[in-house]
Amino acid sequence: MTSKENTLSISITDKNALYAAYMPFVINGGLFIASNLPYEMGQEVSLLLTLMDEIEPLAISGKIIWTTPPHSDNYRPSGIGIQFSKNDNSNVRNKIETYLAGTLMSDRSTFTM
Repeated sequence: MTSKENTLSISITDKNALYAAYMPFVINGGLFIASNLPYEMGQEVSLLLTLMDEIEPLAISGKIIWTTPPHSDNYRPSGIGIQFSKNDNSNVRNKIETYLAGTLMSDRSTFTM
């Protein structure tokens, strides 16, 4: 069974949460979204992302490239990793990396690594 929900809405309000969710190692960039709903690898999704104190959400299209099932053995939250589409890459990725300037080289753990 998979989720039919193809549009997700998320708000990330602080730098630590953004750091934990961002996946800079993914081509075009990506975000981990906590969820207990079942999704399929490769499933196309749309994301409405509100960052920090910005008023307008960013509309992002992408596909699911990572899943962490509920009750996984690695003590990480369940959810999905969304790879940004090539068309959405530059604007969203640049905005996220501007917020995370100086922290991307950190060795702190994230939701995925």
